[in-house]
Amino acid sequence: MSSYKKVIMKKLMSILIALTVATLSLGAQSIYSNSGAYVGKIESSGRVYDKSGSYCGEIRSDGRVYDRTGSYKGEVRSDGRVYDRTGSYQGEVRSDGRVYDRTGSFRGTAGNVPRRHAALFFFFEL
Repeated sequence: MSSYKKVIMKKLMSILIALTVATLSLGAQSIYSNSGAYVGKIESSGRVYDKSGSYCGEIRSDGRVYDRTGSYKGEVRSDGRVYDRTGSYQGEVRSDGRVYDRTGSFRGTAGNVPRRHAALFFFFEL
């Protein structure tokens, strides 16, 4: 992974580890950080938007994840296991909301966010 991607992922992880609250709003889940800052939303269709309302990508009903350009990024299986676009295991979001990376290290909690939605924020750069 390039140093740029590592920086982006690290920044994203720091924001998302703080993720604790999800509320339903107009058929979408609004995502907030621990401090109450709005992070973005996931519509019931699986479309993901950042805090400025820009489309970031989507997770389809089969768990496949695509970025804003339609490029395949990976998948989130129904058991919460996450795989990148090459099929490599990346980690998992367990049923209790706890998130672990591919080495088994604890990365954070997803609160009340559905597992597939939480995986978008913890594992995919959209």
